[in-house]
Amino acid sequence: MTDLDLCYMPASEALRLFKAKKLSPVELMQATIRRAEATRSTINCLTFTHFDEAMDRARKAEAKYASGARTGALEGLPIGIKDESYIKDKPTSHGSLLSKDAIGGHTSTMNERIIKAGGIVHARTATPEFSCAGFTWSRRWGVTRNPWNPDFTPGGSSGGAAAALASGTSSIASGSDIAGSIRIPASACGVVGFKPPYGRNPDEPPFNLDFYCHTGPLARNVRDAILLQNVMAGPSPLDIATLRPKLRLPLDYKPIKGWKIAFSMDLGSFEVDAEVRRNTLAACDVFRSLGATVEEVDLGWGDEVLKAGMAYLEHLFGASLSQLLKQHGNDMTSYARQFAEDGQKSKATDFVATLEVAARMYQTLGPLLETYDALICPTNALPAVPAEFDHTRDSVEINGKQVNPSLGWVMTTPFNMLSRCPVLSMPSGRAASGVPTGIQIVGRTYCDADVFRAALAYETAQGQWYRNTETRPSL
Repeated sequence: MTDLDLCYMPASEALRLFKAKKLSPVELMQATIRRAEATRSTINCLTFTHFDEAMDRARKAEAKYASGARTGALEGLPIGIKDESYIKDKPTSHGSLLSKDAIGGHTSTMNERIIKAGGIVHARTATPEFSCAGFTWSRRWGVTRNPWNPDFTPGGSSGGAAAALASGTSSIASGSDIAGSIRIPASACGVVGFKPPYGRNPDEPPFNLDFYCHTGPLARNVRDAILLQNVMAGPSPLDIATLRPKLRLPLDYKPIKGWKIAFSMDLGSFEVDAEVRRNTLAACDVFRSLGATVEEVDLGWGDEVLKAGMAYLEHLFGASLSQLLKQHGNDMTSYARQFAEDGQKSKATDFVATLEVAARMYQTLGPLLETYDALICPTNALPAVPAEFDHTRDSVEINGKQVNPSLGWVMTTPFNMLSRCPVLSMPSGRAASGVPTGIQIVGRTYCDADVFRAALAYETAQGQWYRNTETRPSL
């Protein structure tokens, strides 16, 4: 088995081979580290690395498997942790010059669960400054690039996580999603990304109280996403928003024959690129081949949706960053500084208006999902923007029309507004540039298993990516 075969091996398959004593966590970690070093200059998806410690932990995991000792659900797997959550005594930079030397005084609940389950944090994955962009570059770490075509972004803000998976430098990865930050890069990099319903997974204060904000898994296939989600999920005494009881997702599901699936190409207001449109229609045909009925629906949403989502983010997230402007404005990236400045201008009445829009949106979607088992739509309206794209100075054009350069080229934010709906992004194909495209599978509130059932059926019919050299990036 080659290094590449090891690096792209499904996490669930690696665990099976560990238990059968046919593969050692040491072998997998060595191959992963070699791959990370070989692709670092091209992709730049990792920030802090902990390779020596990771090898020590891999040897301990190897000994557990060899002796038949009890092992955790992720025992021996290399996992990239987004460089925004904390691990005690380890640095976290948030992609910023402002906090580049910050050492964690505690371990975030999500990371604690991953480590206790035997996951080995060999590296932190890159993020834009304070995770506030749909691309991934920062003054602290430079530009992160898409493994399928380095001229393009891997998306953001969990861009380093998705790029690590697509480049074979991590078996699984964690992410967070406040406007699409798991799903945008999942689509752009051709991986699976899950935004769970609000409260399903624990988060750090104060943003655990922001219902737009979610932590969740990224993986190269659906079952690996389930594997990590089952570790991350569950109530926490440190997060009042977390749901009881813990939901454990099964790994196998019944077929979706007889399902009714709603479909919207543009959610009522987005311009959608022709290649994204083509691949989304092909995905609809896959669901039809599985015995599901796919019907196009009118959600009745308009331009007010994105405007309200942007206004909400500016009011809370932007305002939180605005406190840094006076002392640190010159050290911030252009996009973080603009976000903070917009946050300063936001009023309470603007915030209330965003809630009214979200309520009207669900007046349509809620009843629709009583009739249909799921809704599908594109994840990104454009495969990706350039790697060095900056929405404070650059423009985005789709179908000859200018769109909002920040979030107008992605179709994820509406489902942060409707945050109790589980949403999973799946690869739908690739554009002529080589950059992947994706679809979102949106479920009824808190019905996580439904989106995984649909996703697994789709993946089984479509075939998993990354299984051979023909379905992997050429790096």
